[in-house]
Amino acid sequence: MVIEQARTRAVAKPWGSMDLQPWSRDAHEGTAIGEIWFQRADANAPDPALLLKLLFTKEALSIQVHPDDGFAQSLGLVRGKTEAWYILSATPGAQIAVGLTRHLDPPQLRTSIEDGSITDLVQWHPVVKDDAVFVPAGTIHAIGPGLVIAEIQQSSDATFRLFDYGRQRELHVDNAVAAAHAAPSPCQTIPTRLTEARTLLVASKYFVLERFDFAPNSTWEIDAEEETWVLVLEGHARVGSMDGIVGEAFFIEAARARIEVGAGGLKGLLAYVGDASDPNLLRNLAVEPDIAAARVFSQPLLHHRAATGAPSRSMEARA
Repeated sequence: MVIEQARTRAVAKPWGSMDLQPWSRDAHEGTAIGEIWFQRADANAPDPALLLKLLFTKEALSIQVHPDDGFAQSLGLVRGKTEAWYILSATPGAQIAVGLTRHLDPPQLRTSIEDGSITDLVQWHPVVKDDAVFVPAGTIHAIGPGLVIAEIQQSSDATFRLFDYGRQRELHVDNAVAAAHAAPSPCQTIPTRLTEARTLLVASKYFVLERFDFAPNSTWEIDAEEETWVLVLEGHARVGSMDGIVGEAFFIEAARARIEVGAGGLKGLLAYVGDASDPNLLRNLAVEPDIAAARVFSQPLLHHRAATGAPSRSMEARA
């Protein structure tokens, strides 16, 4: 049984930002940070199935693709990488690219990578705050500048770059061609209101992503049987015995936690292992006080662990 405040790891990127407010209050000494990873607090904890992170883009990321489980495992990797994005902020005109404008066969895709014409074939879409985007493994995609994004993904760092805007980093032509579904992307799903407080954003084979909006001074219980991540977007709450403020995340697995919402309400994201929304994940204790009386809220708390890095492989490159 685990309820813990996530540890953060800042990752420098050439396309990153030095202004991470209000999502991070750590000093990074003038370094452009592209990603903040939320990680387990316990140094000896098993690796989670999911990785929650924040992305900060001052420049465009590479055009890239992630492998599915089968292709990743053929390369000796544990798993592939399906992901979803939630737009936290977007400058006017900000865009993301998902899929291509037309179908390419493998030789055509290879040629477009080698001559750089892939830049004219990715399908760009405007995005605004609170948009959600699903990116299945095998989808060619890119992220433009001017965005702050919360990303939930399979816990994998397997990325193959097709184009990198002259940054002199390695491209992965063979693996990209083999991994990609070089075609237009299916239409995105429309968010679905589950309850007054919960909205389903993405339900995939690997994870579910929801947005929640709790009323001021309300009290909730989260009952997480599977691995669950909670990211605070607005407001303040007590999660178990810990304070939750903007930009902080919590990891809960096989445990219950009481969430006491502050006077300003609480908005955030829930991401958990599963392929469909869990109707029993959240309970408003003001609505069901009889059930609340039977609950025991004290759970083991795990707080800190030493920083660890993700394993690197020659075929695993980041954006």
